Amino acid sequence: MTHPATPYGGIFPVLPTTFQEDGALDLASQRRAVDFMIDAGVDGLAILANFSEQFSLSDEEREIITRTVLEHVAGRVPVIVTTTHYASQICAARSRRAQDMGAAMVMVMPPYHGATFRVPEPQIHEFYARVSDAIDIPIMIQDAPASGTALSPVFLAGMARDIEHVSYFKMETAGAANKLRELIRLGGEFIEGPWDGEEAITLLADLHAGATGAMTGGGFPDGIRTIIDAHRQGDMDAAFANYQKWLPLINHENRQAGMLAAKALMKEGGVIACDAPRHPLPPMHPETRRELLDIARRLDPLVLRWGR
Repeated sequence: MTHPATPYGGIFPVLPTTFQEDGALDLASQRRAVDFMIDAGVDGLAILANFSEQFSLSDEEREIITRTVLEHVAGRVPVIVTTTHYASQICAARSRRAQDMGAAMVMVMPPYHGATFRVPEPQIHEFYARVSDAIDIPIMIQDAPASGTALSPVFLAGMARDIEHVSYFKMETAGAANKLRELIRLGGEFIEGPWDGEEAITLLADLHAGATGAMTGGGFPDGIRTIIDAHRQGDMDAAFANYQKWLPLINHENRQAGMLAAKALMKEGGVIACDAPRHPLPPMHPETRRELLDIARRLDPLVLRWGR
């Protein structure tokens, strides 16, 4: 079993996948994005998440990105690899492959397909058990609206007790703080990592509820880190002030710019060469991008200076 002696925590932002204008992977920019995020003070990275546009990648490209990022990180920080797939067998194989390449943890949504295909709780339990049997590193369950699957705290705590490597939980559903609080109460020591998600829009409430980590967007981890650090130190006035300071940018990413926010900030700061999404995802509206950069300039995050 290769769980860390001290559970992973802090800020593990999502690394965006970088493309060229024609949609091909841009691995040089990918490596620069990694270096920027480490320089910005992250505790770890998450790759191939939904905010990485993972759903637009081929299996071969997933392999290329995983290998490229893990080799370039070279142990500087732990890396979480998203291995979500509907099929238990394929998700287990993906997870094993990620572990063999050096992943510190895998993140997996419950099995789903499209808007209507779901499976009942006993099959979800067995799904995660089969993935766990294939690996020796922690599994983070991503509780996100995208899966359309309701995961109650009772069910999640039960899986944490029953399944060896199910030990981290990223909450992105409505009422995340209350759900984290209840999960921690029910799961106790089996909950190694109750985490915040959704671009940190509920970060302060989630930290108050007991969250020990945050998986946010990748554009301004130096700003979000100030909220987490103050809260860790018990300085609630500073945590509130820092959350209040960065909330306009967090809100604009969460509600307006979405998964393209990090790439727009990185492009503006010279971190990456191109901020285009992969077709058919439309590019960010120019006014949304202008507002994003205007808010960011008022806060002076490292991303706007790193590559200049």
